[in-house]
Amino acid sequence: MSLTNQLVIAEREEVARGIRAMLATPLIGERGSPGTFDLVRRRREPIRQWFDYYCGWTLTVEPRLGYARLVKVRAAADPSRPARRLRSGRAPFDRRRYVLLCVVAAELLTVPVTTIGLLADRVGRASAADDLVTTFDVSARAERIAFVDVLKLLESFGVLDVADGDPESFVDEMTAKVLFRVDATLLLRMLAAPVGPSQLAVPADDVALRFEELLDAVSYEQRYGLSSGRHEDTPNASDVQRNLWLRHSVFRRLVDDPVLYFAELTAEERAYLASPTGRQLLRRAAEQGGFVLEERAEGVLLVDVDGLATDEKFPDDGSNAKVAALLLLDALDEPRTTEYLQKATAKLLKRFPRWAKTYRGKDGVRRLTVDALAVLTGFGLVRVDAELVRPLPAAARYTDRDPGRKEEAT
Repeated sequence: MSLTNQLVIAEREEVARGIRAMLATPLIGERGSPGTFDLVRRRREPIRQWFDYYCGWTLTVEPRLGYARLVKVRAAADPSRPARRLRSGRAPFDRRRYVLLCVVAAELLTVPVTTIGLLADRVGRASAADDLVTTFDVSARAERIAFVDVLKLLESFGVLDVADGDPESFVDEMTAKVLFRVDATLLLRMLAAPVGPSQLAVPADDVALRFEELLDAVSYEQRYGLSSGRHEDTPNASDVQRNLWLRHSVFRRLVDDPVLYFAELTAEERAYLASPTGRQLLRRAAEQGGFVLEERAEGVLLVDVDGLATDEKFPDDGSNAKVAALLLLDALDEPRTTEYLQKATAKLLKRFPRWAKTYRGKDGVRRLTVDALAVLTGFGLVRVDAELVRPLPAAARYTDRDPGRKEEAT
């Protein structure tokens, strides 16, 4: 093999790794991930072109500022990917933490350097001045814990750089000394919305009543016509806009969801995937991204055998819920009731007496079953209808009913 061919192959592999890295972590900083950032920096143009062509997503790489940001846009809310606390077992953010995140972000925009005490004071005064926001009470330990969770999240994104001290110390001591440097440019890049919420000029009292409408409004993308792909309501949209939306809407779900079922697509989207052009682009995108394309009668998925393109993996022994989820799949050879699955979970706990100790107390069987079903639902392997759990086609990949398919999917 010639040197030229080796260089071409090496570049293709690096581009593929960069694509999958950005899918897993849409915000990569040089400080936190120097190797990955350097790869994306060097191969930024073909990576940017891949995301723009297949997904319509913008990739911004700032070599001097040391970050790469992929702006993923989806028109529908996705509760399966919440912000998570970097302490307390990575529990998802609650409403209070999201509110504090917004207030903290607004206050950080005005200062390049601050201390944890000064920031807490600013957040307290800003929240007290807003009739819709509960005043931040720095004297309450639960409030300080929520505040620190927000700061740790921003630190993980590179927005905050701890110059001195430890933010954790603020939980137990209000007078703790912690100094932060603020990257306001990176803070502005965090919001992944084509239309800024402040541009909507909606009265605060109307937000809760018009949430779905406002979600559509901030997700509006002009390039697709009047309603971002909902062309049944936009007869003025051109054929070019319709086709562009079909490509982007299909590939967004393909790379962002664990599995893409044809039944969940519109008739136009299914027709697009079934067309010669759609099939050709599907295979080309998979090859360029370093994925293995798995096609079934019920749908398609992109398998990443290296596990780079996903923030969550399955199968995985990283949690008791994921282990239980994999074991419960054997009991889901047909639709089962949650009561049936709870009995199966009880048998698992009895079979492995030293396993899943946190689920050994009162109501442990039910909690483990609920957590395991949440894993299976999140990976598109089951659908829960009231008290009935239905296995979906992709579930067969992880059971004896479909041997040899144990790869990890995005």
